[in-house]
Amino acid sequence: MGQVTAALILLFLVGCGGNIMEKNDSAPTNPPDVSGVLNAVPKNEKIRSDKLKSYVVLGKRYYPMTTNEGYSEKGIASWYGKKFHGRKTATGEIYDMYQMTAAHKTLPLPSYAEVTNLNNGLKIIVRVNDRGPFHQGRIIDLSYAGATKLDIIGNGTAEVEVKAINVEEYQMNEQAIEKLEVNVEPLKQDSYTEVYLQVGTFDSIGRAEDLKEKLAVHLADTVFLMRFYRGHGVLYRVRIGPLASVEASEILAEKLKVLGVAESHIVVE
Repeated sequence: MGQVTAALILLFLVGCGGNIMEKNDSAPTNPPDVSGVLNAVPKNEKIRSDKLKSYVVLGKRYYPMTTNEGYSEKGIASWYGKKFHGRKTATGEIYDMYQMTAAHKTLPLPSYAEVTNLNNGLKIIVRVNDRGPFHQGRIIDLSYAGATKLDIIGNGTAEVEVKAINVEEYQMNEQAIEKLEVNVEPLKQDSYTEVYLQVGTFDSIGRAEDLKEKLAVHLADTVFLMRFYRGHGVLYRVRIGPLASVEASEILAEKLKVLGVAESHIVVE
């Protein structure tokens, strides 16, 4: 009877959100390219008061935080994928392993956090909307997309640093970057010289268009595709510009990192 009750409790908790059972979880069979998936964009959201109550999983009681202010922790990150794709998270939203989300045992729901892979320096921003991981020694469970962008899919886990994001401070930093972009002096070179920022090269026009559209939502500068013929094939480069100066492109490159585009380079033509 006790075993039956325990099983029912586990099923209830998984149904309510919280990635408890890792057995048989896996990456998608034919995973799409998630390199163009942008970071979660922190915004003010009302904390779910019903998710601030203490709860018990596998005999241990957890006490959710009422605020994420000042939270920073180093530990092991894991990820969850195909098994939970399409199921409800702790907030009641549907888990989409291709979005930049995460599960945490005590951070307020929802909230935002920066996660840094301490082995390679890669950083992402995720929206925390689920509970977990409940495996001993792990501090955060990332979506498949988030884990891919941190390059931890192969090993399954990685040592990370998780820092809560203060939405007001984040937005103020964004506004400061935008002001810097406005105040950058125009390029003092030949009038035929133009500066661009190249943010990706794809062999699929669909993936290139997808990145272009996602960036266009966040940027005032023109985002466009440029065909590049190589042998008998065609590559599609995603570029932004023309920009006012090399300095402007450097500032934009930093802004793109916040959006999840870690690699970009300046092109002067």
